[in-house]
Amino acid sequence: QVQLVESGGGLVQAGGSLKLSCAASGHTFSSYAMGWFRQSPGKEREFVAAISWSGSIVAGSVKGRFRISRDNAKNTVYLQMNSLKIEDTAVYYCAARSGGAVPLRGDEYDYWGQGTQVTVSS
Repeated sequence: QVQLVESGGGLVQAGGSLKLSCAASGHTFSSYAMGWFRQSPGKEREFVAAISWSGSIVAGSVKGRFRISRDNAKNTVYLQMNSLKIEDTAVYYCAARSGGAVPLRGDEYDYWGQGTQVTVSS
């Protein structure tokens, strides 16, 4: 059973930074694509970034501010968030699926974490 546990969320002022982590277990981490999504109240889940052994991609709305990375030795994927804006406030979810593709849609992922809250204040 694949388990994903996010951490690193919190309250930060606009312009600040946070680094989210997602620790994975129960699978061969290096062979899995990992993604970050976010969801705000009243809004649909939104793709943020994804990474696999074949590459990575970041959504246009956060490009230049967010960076996704992974440490296969630690079975962990990270989301470095800089220059945070109030509209980045959301619950951030980590997701995983087997393979080298870099999926952009949530329904392409098989496993999800419980989410971590990120709140950006003015």
